[in-house]
Amino acid sequence: MSDQFIFLFQEPKNQSLFDIIWGDGGIGGILGITVLIVLFVLAVVAIYIFVERLLTIQKAARVDNSFMNNIRANVAAGNIAGAKALCQTTDSPVARMVEKGIMRIGKPLRDIDTAIENVGNLEIFKLEKNLSRLASIAGAAPMIGFFGTVTGMILAFYKMSEAGNVGPKELASGIYVALITTAVGLAIGIFAFIGYNLLVANVEKVIFKMERTTVEFMDLLQEPAS
Repeated sequence: MSDQFIFLFQEPKNQSLFDIIWGDGGIGGILGITVLIVLFVLAVVAIYIFVERLLTIQKAARVDNSFMNNIRANVAAGNIAGAKALCQTTDSPVARMVEKGIMRIGKPLRDIDTAIENVGNLEIFKLEKNLSRLASIAGAAPMIGFFGTVTGMILAFYKMSEAGNVGPKELASGIYVALITTAVGLAIGIFAFIGYNLLVANVEKVIFKMERTTVEFMDLLQEPAS
């Protein structure tokens, strides 16, 4: 009993994560390091996708409040070329949708609306690029971490059975080493899950702006006939 208390309260050694996982350099250490490398790659990919998509979506959401007013003024004045030029100088999904509608002026309103909708679907597809990969990482990372833990536990208990008399120190070290991969996998999965939902929410805001602009443009085309 006294030995157990000494083990519980002794000062921990300063070890890196690599040293803890590697252990004696056997198959358990190799497997643990392999799982951690896979999780590290997933973490890098998840961070890249999140940052890249966040910047892209935020850029797409930035539309000058005077954009539609300028489009309205140009169309009302019959300056179709000026309205089209304004769309071409504005790098946003909304501008590209309006530009397509301007290029279809003179055709039936249903055809114009269909053309705008098709461009809108393409823009949404671009905004949602790689979001499915981020969602996959959110689900896969914890499972990979859990796989590392399960296999690590199997190897740990196998070594204990081979060793025969196993003390609390060996038992505890085998368990906490095996649990490290689950903790890392869960951390990556939580980040990817939160990042995915945040990006989806931002995409929905952009879609709302696109739909609102489509309605305003279609109303603009119908104003002369009223």
